[in-house]
Amino acid sequence: MKLVGGAALGLATMLVLSSCGSGGGDAATGGDKAADGGAVTLKLVAADYGTPGKPDSGEVFWKSVVDEFQAANPKIKVDVQVINWNDIDKQVATMVQNNQPPDILQTGGYAGFVKDGLLHKVDEIVSPDVQSDLLQKFADYGKVDGTAYGLPFLSSARALFYNKELFEKAGITEPPKTWDELKAAAEQLKKSGVTQPFGLPLGNEEAQAESYLWMMGNGGGYQDASGKWAINSPQNVEAFTFVKGLVDAGLTTPNPGTKNRKDVWADFAAGKVGMTNGGPMAMPGFDAGAVKDKYGVVAIPGKAGPLTTTLGVMDWIMAFNKNNHAAEIKTFMDFFYKGSAAQKILDTYKFTPVTKSASEKASSDEKMKPFLDTLPNASFYPFTDPKWEEVSTQVKQTMGGVVKDPKATLDALQKVADAG
Repeated sequence: MKLVGGAALGLATMLVLSSCGSGGGDAATGGDKAADGGAVTLKLVAADYGTPGKPDSGEVFWKSVVDEFQAANPKIKVDVQVINWNDIDKQVATMVQNNQPPDILQTGGYAGFVKDGLLHKVDEIVSPDVQSDLLQKFADYGKVDGTAYGLPFLSSARALFYNKELFEKAGITEPPKTWDELKAAAEQLKKSGVTQPFGLPLGNEEAQAESYLWMMGNGGGYQDASGKWAINSPQNVEAFTFVKGLVDAGLTTPNPGTKNRKDVWADFAAGKVGMTNGGPMAMPGFDAGAVKDKYGVVAIPGKAGPLTTTLGVMDWIMAFNKNNHAAEIKTFMDFFYKGSAAQKILDTYKFTPVTKSASEKASSDEKMKPFLDTLPNASFYPFTDPKWEEVSTQVKQTMGGVVKDPKATLDALQKVADAG
């Protein structure tokens, strides 16, 4: 799941990833003993959430974590390899195929490795107190057939960002709580000269996320409560008919059917957008832009009121069992979750926490509160359904059509979900 600067690899891929992993170094020979006194060397492969060469790069983040860990545990060395999101799946797959998996892998999904028997169980690599501190709903998604193999590494939720300065100029005193209020606010913003009252990204970068938020706003979703595909349900058709009305009235991003999230967020950061849906990982960009100290965050408006749930996304960390380093891995993982490392993720990338203790600390941040309030009740993509990968791909490619013909677009997607 790349949540910064690109398309998200979220829970949608969690159970459908083919076996893939990453590693390197001396794993093929089992050479895990360093020359300096027989210290064990752990190979850690991780995805990069930042920008290479910048202070938020994965290399910088993991070096700070490893340096602190090795100072406290000199007999355990950690060799880190950071890979960008465009390449990590391919490189991980090659390393596993070559029987050179890393000891620890942090990426967007874990379950593909479970079916091949490659992973340690969670209770083998973290202490019970770490497990009990995990947000239960997220920890449960780390299980296959009732056994936990994946540890939540970080998470993200969605909320509504609004430009306080533009709201004030337009005479809007409160952020919207319902769709009608959102439309009224957008109309006032437009009258005051705002060219993008509501930033609406339905382009292929992350159309599946933006769409889901509108579905949830009317009690809909990709599937119904029984797990049956319901993309063209009356609730969803009504939701996107409302969206089409916003577009037709000129209250959204121009050409929203092809507009990507990163572009809308860039426009919001530049002070050109009145309000838009987004995640906490957008805040570093906003804080570096023209809207610094000028934006607020609230729950996403629904048809009848603010959403009490939101889209939940998370990435994972796991441990391979090939090199029999469970004890050393456990020492590192406990250090990571109990110490400053987990907090560094929140401070550096503004993701939402995966532990109860970190959530309590983060709750003092006013801008994080709307995300934290909805996180325990987060809703997820139907990633356990084998059709989701295909449906998600089609949603990204075609959902933009709802701004012209909601029912036809949703009917076509329903056929994809129902086929075969």
